[in-house]
Amino acid sequence: MAKNLLHIIDEKRSGFSKGQRLIANYILNHYEKAAYMTASRLGHTVGVSESTVVRFAFELGYDGYPHMQRQLQEMIKHKLTAVQRIEVADEQIGDGEVLDKVLNLDMEKIRQTLEDTDRKAFGGAVDAIVNARTVYVQGARSASTLAQFIAFYFQLIFPDVRLIHTTSSTEMFEQILRVDEHDAIIGISFPRYSTRTVSALQYAKSQGAKVIAITDNADSPLAKTADYFLQASSDMASFVDSLVAPLSLINALIVAVGLKKSDELKNTFSRLERIWADYDVYQKSDDPTVDPKLKKYIEDQKKNEI
Repeated sequence: MAKNLLHIIDEKRSGFSKGQRLIANYILNHYEKAAYMTASRLGHTVGVSESTVVRFAFELGYDGYPHMQRQLQEMIKHKLTAVQRIEVADEQIGDGEVLDKVLNLDMEKIRQTLEDTDRKAFGGAVDAIVNARTVYVQGARSASTLAQFIAFYFQLIFPDVRLIHTTSSTEMFEQILRVDEHDAIIGISFPRYSTRTVSALQYAKSQGAKVIAITDNADSPLAKTADYFLQASSDMASFVDSLVAPLSLINALIVAVGLKKSDELKNTFSRLERIWADYDVYQKSDDPTVDPKLKKYIEDQKKNEI
């Protein structure tokens, strides 16, 4: 129903009441703004009561206005341009209390992700990663930061983890040329979906690899290709993609995989701690060599204590 919402509104428009036609016309012409308005705000904008807006949603077959609103948001969010995103943010957030509003929206997305993520799919994804010969990780544009995060930690756990770089489609396919049924690939993308990420997952699937998709809903082109679909709620804060909930899901995935490989992980970190100490990777809290004045101050303090 979500895919055809605008078409359904247009078809039924002639049978609507005067107030409902006002709502219909506004949604058809300004759907990107209407999707993020409360029933009260939408009613005020078009000049009808809140109850008229609620009845409009029922008329279209929804359980209520929030249900219709969510469907409209899902339908349009991968179509919005950067300029439209900014306009939506102006409507949704405004100028006041930006910090509170953005953080509260992020917390709500984490709660939604906790509800939506399929536990069986999550467990299957963990097993597929643990049993893979090679783990490929693909994420383009803003999702590339999430891909780098996963790859960084998985490279501490597994001997062969490959972060796919997407400078061009040709280079991408060269990097996954040898993927096969012994491997797993993790693809991450949110609206607007990356064509290269979708293509990489489709190719890996055709070669028999286990495909894990981290994306926002079951209608995502990544989810349709995946053996394991992990649903993470994303949103936009102006022109910025809000990826807090996907990152939280990814944290859980890394921890779950780490628990499965705990013995190997302990050995790896024991070796790393020695390397970090030998090569001064981390600043020692009791070694102020970077600041001679601080070093002298600490030595004087020790003398005074004696």
